[in-house]
Amino acid sequence: MTPCVIPFFIPHQGCPHQCLFCNQHAISGVGATEIDADRVALEIREKLVWPRTPNRPVQVAFYGGSFTALPLRRQQELLAAVAPFRATGEVAEIRISTRPDYITTELTRHLRHYGVGLVELGIQSLHDEVLRRSGRGHTVAHVEEAVACLREAGLQVGGQLMVGLPGDSRQRSLVGAAKLAALQPDLVRIYPTLVMAGSPLADLYGEGRFQPWSLALATVVCAAMKEIFDRHHIPVIRLGLQSCAELEEQLLAGPYHPAFGELVMGRLFFRMVRRRLQEARQVGGQALTLRLAERDRSLFVGMNKGNMVRMQRRHLLDNVTVQFRTDQPRNSVEVV
Repeated sequence: MTPCVIPFFIPHQGCPHQCLFCNQHAISGVGATEIDADRVALEIREKLVWPRTPNRPVQVAFYGGSFTALPLRRQQELLAAVAPFRATGEVAEIRISTRPDYITTELTRHLRHYGVGLVELGIQSLHDEVLRRSGRGHTVAHVEEAVACLREAGLQVGGQLMVGLPGDSRQRSLVGAAKLAALQPDLVRIYPTLVMAGSPLADLYGEGRFQPWSLALATVVCAAMKEIFDRHHIPVIRLGLQSCAELEEQLLAGPYHPAFGELVMGRLFFRMVRRRLQEARQVGGQALTLRLAERDRSLFVGMNKGNMVRMQRRHLLDNVTVQFRTDQPRNSVEVV
């Protein structure tokens, strides 16, 4: 069952590098106020009484920054604040996010002791040149070593990727997705690179030395990457940044859309429908019936009817009757 997450944001804290793309205060929508153990305990206590699905496990998550790069005493302070709720069973486990080059065997033992079950790695790219040009300060080898170390400790692993970073290309992003899939993470997030005010990338953009990807290109590439993870049965739990007022105020350029994930899913649905119709026509018969789940109607039509336009241009729906059925499973396509 998907856990109920109680999030805490520690933007930039612990980060030893200034990545070109980063302005985490704008991205997370929270200010720079440092959280302490008392605040963590208070918020957990308040949110545990909120209505939620019975028997749904609760997970406390520390997002942003590089958790394992924080001073050890600071890590212990935050993790210990969750301990009483873990002892009562009210909180099932803890999730953290960090850098691949700040994972060691000693740290993994420390994390396990305090109840951390999942570590999300800010990988961003699996191409060394892209990492170098983005100011990440780590290499692909660090990613591979970190995943192996976390696996050996029995911890779950998440991976965060970005598309459209300096030096990136469609091919490099797809190769990177395949490399990460081969490492078998438990989950993945994919974000397009945006130009945020206050980031070093904003300076490059203003000087004409960086051109962000178009929304169309980012959508197509992220859809292809998700297909790679789908083939390996690795869930992609996030596509695009969570929209918030501060993000939109600080956004200068780039492939942002408040429903970016829906754009990607719509593109994937279009590909699936196109493939099934083409396969049906290859075996004969021109008059076809396309059966879809009623709940997939919006994906079939696409954002601003984009999928309908694509299908009409390609004559995919010529002599095709479309049926939306309430008894059909989501994300399924039948052609008869």
